[in-house]
Amino acid sequence: MTDTIAFPHLGITLEHVGRSFSLFQFEIAYYGVIIAVGMILGISLIQHLARQSGQDEDSYFNLSVLTMLVGILGARAYYVLFSWDYYGKHPLEIFDFRGGGLAIYGGIIAGVLFLCFYCRRKKMPVLRALDTCIVGVPLGQAIGRWGNFFNREAFGEYTDSLTAMKLPLAAVYPGDVTETMMAHAVTEGEVTWIQVHPTFLYESVWNLCVFAALMYLTKRMNSRRQGMVFSAYLILYGIGRFFIEGLRTDQLLFLGYPVSRLVSLVLIVLGTVFEYRLKKSGE
Repeated sequence: MTDTIAFPHLGITLEHVGRSFSLFQFEIAYYGVIIAVGMILGISLIQHLARQSGQDEDSYFNLSVLTMLVGILGARAYYVLFSWDYYGKHPLEIFDFRGGGLAIYGGIIAGVLFLCFYCRRKKMPVLRALDTCIVGVPLGQAIGRWGNFFNREAFGEYTDSLTAMKLPLAAVYPGDVTETMMAHAVTEGEVTWIQVHPTFLYESVWNLCVFAALMYLTKRMNSRRQGMVFSAYLILYGIGRFFIEGLRTDQLLFLGYPVSRLVSLVLIVLGTVFEYRLKKSGE
């Protein structure tokens, strides 16, 4: 029963949901597979958009692959930095990616900085590259969030709402369990269950909405409005993440405040200022 995940109010019960599978005697985590699928589809979309807009798709393939590799390192570094109380005592685990521990904001920051550096070195238009590449990001994020589902992580506080997710207490990280969850926990036989917000699902759905909005803008924006799609991503993703992050119980903290909520606010402000300046320069 500890490998069961249920959505009781939706009438959905999923049994035997493992964290990994065996292939040729190797144990492969679903988390890693799902992240990889999201990346592959994101890169494929970027190449498609580059081809449609008359840009060199091979250059965008190289750019997007390198940017994603740097992004993974940035996502890990960000997570480790704000979890240093743990990793300072277990330094060898810094290099263990199999159990999760990637923070998307670290990946975004590292990826954008690298993209700007790469484009200047290769003499590619930075704003156009940002607009082209950023569309693949929310698609990859929407898919990648399902890795959290298999890991039983990135969930929120107790809820009895329509989308409530029911998890065996023994299957989750103890540090993510709150007093409120335990006050509403239910024991059935030998299994104790908690009921939580599936915030990974909320963010996956929000990312799909952001992706749809960016695709719409991509088709409407002309070459004189370069940078508008990128600024829209900063604003839209920042808004959604700010509210969703407020529900989570596994937040990375800085001076007692959730880091991702702070970064979300910064992105919303930066995106708004960036978009305003682009509109003014285009008048």
